[in-house]
Amino acid sequence: MLIKTSSPIPYSEVTARKLFENRREFIKKAGLATAGATLLPGTVHASKRRDDDPTPYEIVTGYNNFYEFGTGKEDPKRNAKNFKTDNWKVKVTGEVEESREWDLSEMIDGFETEQRIYRHRCVEGWSMVVPWNGFALKDLIEKLKPTAEAKYIEFTTLYDVRRMPGQSRAVLPWPYVEALRLDEAMHPLTMMVTGVYDETLPPQNGAPIRLIIPWKYGFKGGKSIVKIRFTKKQPRTTWNEAIPREYGFYANVNPEVDHPRWSQAKERRLGEVFRRETLMFNGYDEVASLYSDMDLRKYY
Repeated sequence: MLIKTSSPIPYSEVTARKLFENRREFIKKAGLATAGATLLPGTVHASKRRDDDPTPYEIVTGYNNFYEFGTGKEDPKRNAKNFKTDNWKVKVTGEVEESREWDLSEMIDGFETEQRIYRHRCVEGWSMVVPWNGFALKDLIEKLKPTAEAKYIEFTTLYDVRRMPGQSRAVLPWPYVEALRLDEAMHPLTMMVTGVYDETLPPQNGAPIRLIIPWKYGFKGGKSIVKIRFTKKQPRTTWNEAIPREYGFYANVNPEVDHPRWSQAKERRLGEVFRRETLMFNGYDEVASLYSDMDLRKYY
């Protein structure tokens, strides 16, 4: 169960990276034995396993899928180093009371930042544990005021070949688009992220703002978002449109539904030698009620 502790503490005053990396030793010294406990001021630990230590910062920021900057895992860090996010704007359209373009600083103004340690599972079969900084997407949706007709929310990534050189290759239909059902988006675990390890979110991780849904495969989390659209009908999404047989709209982590080209029963946690069992919904069982009437083999 998520223990939500909102905190107005600025990033620079919350848990230092070194404390995160030495969390296991810290827990032993402090006598804390229960995974899921709030470990430090301003920190939410949403993992349920004692061996879910955060993945080192260098791996979190150096091993990425962000095809806008290249298809290799190290390409995003190398090719995004000069990516600027000054004066970032986000357009909000569709089934919403007011369609407008927001300055990002204005759009997120007033939200209390919290740290959440989430498991991150890639559809490719590898995983991390990441201390994200951000706020509940639910809070942003309430601020944007969708109409009663809104059933889905769509997120579009920046399309700018000059700034994102990977977009010069037609490896995907650009711009990158992802979407959620509105009830998924309103779940308290769904998060808008502006930082990691209590530092500003780096470009290779989706700066200046990205989406995290911890019970879904990582490709559902749109990065460098410039447009949010509320819709009546299920939107098209990039991977589902490109290869629908392999990438479903829902993309819930499910060890019982294999990718057509590999098993999803186990995963490789980066930094570990042995593969571990993959958990249903990535271990976030509290979302199961969202899909209680669905065949998850059909709606994968």
